[in-house]
Amino acid sequence: MSKTEGRMSAVDVPCDIRDPELASKGALRTEWAGRHMPVLRLIGDRFERERPLDGVRISACLHVTTETANLMLALQRGGADVCLCASNPLSTQDDVAAYLVSCGIQVHAIKGEDHETYYRHILSALEHQPQITMDDGADLVSAIHFMGLERYDDLHPVIRDWATGLDSAERKALVDGVTASTEETTTGVIRLKAMENSGVLLFPVIAVNDSKTKHLFDNRYGTGQSTIDGILRATNILLAGSTVVVAGYGWCGKGVSLRAKGQGANVIVTEIDPLRGLEAVMDGFRVMPMSEAAAIGDVFITVTGDTHVIRGEHFKAMRDGAVIANSGHFNVEIDLDALTEMADKTREIREYVVEYSLGDRKLFVLGEGRLINLAAAEGHPASVMDMSFANQSLAAEHVVKNASQLEKRVEPVPTEIDAEIARLKLQALGVEIDVLTAEQREYLASWEIGT
Repeated sequence: MSKTEGRMSAVDVPCDIRDPELASKGALRTEWAGRHMPVLRLIGDRFERERPLDGVRISACLHVTTETANLMLALQRGGADVCLCASNPLSTQDDVAAYLVSCGIQVHAIKGEDHETYYRHILSALEHQPQITMDDGADLVSAIHFMGLERYDDLHPVIRDWATGLDSAERKALVDGVTASTEETTTGVIRLKAMENSGVLLFPVIAVNDSKTKHLFDNRYGTGQSTIDGILRATNILLAGSTVVVAGYGWCGKGVSLRAKGQGANVIVTEIDPLRGLEAVMDGFRVMPMSEAAAIGDVFITVTGDTHVIRGEHFKAMRDGAVIANSGHFNVEIDLDALTEMADKTREIREYVVEYSLGDRKLFVLGEGRLINLAAAEGHPASVMDMSFANQSLAAEHVVKNASQLEKRVEPVPTEIDAEIARLKLQALGVEIDVLTAEQREYLASWEIGT
């Protein structure tokens, strides 16, 4: 599959990428993204001076995009030995992968890689023997935990065969060698908190996703814009006047709903949380169960982090021409097995668009049900990922400096890191804010002062 599979690159970096000749294109696109990531650039400048990650092995399972490339380069400037694999088979930008390899960073990622190759690339990240892992969906961390808990049947065969081939001391060294992890996305945090609640979490995890400078901006503005971008690139349909059904009204769902409304769509929200359902109503959206929305929607977008949100009974109710897309992390939100079984035939009618024929109706699924904003578009804008990846880089530094004090639990990003990122972002935007006077600080700190 890969032109570099099983070989070293021109700079002797272990890798598995599509084509090293794409590096020059990737360099230009990474530079362009970097222009819109001033906070991460400032952190990278400091990292180069201080080298806080010197000699630290980091394995990252993230979307291989221009924004991720800038994060990897910042970590490298801080002294880290970095290995990167893809967190989604369709999200890799092959030119970016080639560019990172030319910079001396291990990359194991190919856009469109099959299931086995995806896990072979995760195995490469494990073989790097990381001290810190960075995850987007917790696939890498889960593999390490299955090994540590000796639950080999839960591992993909590619990783299971490798793990069982190690002796117990080698497996223990790999698991014990991980100081901590960081997690980028909501779905991953859900999995990790479930591990913590089950008492099986083997090392601390920093929930980067939950920092305010991440989820308030990345999830809302980034997912909102990039999801609509991916749908329009894949289909070229007109959203104005159409009925768009958004499943889930978390931060991602809020962003998608807002952007779809801005395009002139009539937006319906489906929810299982009464507070979020009420919030959607108060924000001006219609709210109803998916069983009702299925019959009147033109475009369906899932952003819940759960499985089988759109199922067989919903497909049966959908109108001819309905478009179905997902912007949740895993491709489980749309029950494609059920749809495939129901269909008389399928065909790819456009790139990233598969037509399912159900008698006299046709339904269209985008991007194989995977993240449409990365499958058919370029993911979040760089200026949003600037804050997300600033969190990742500073979380890695925090782990190195405070490893002995961290507990085996899912930890929030320290508030001082969140505030510093917001301060730097405002500075980069040329925006100033007020500061408290001495009198105001005293007032806020005192309970004796009344009117």
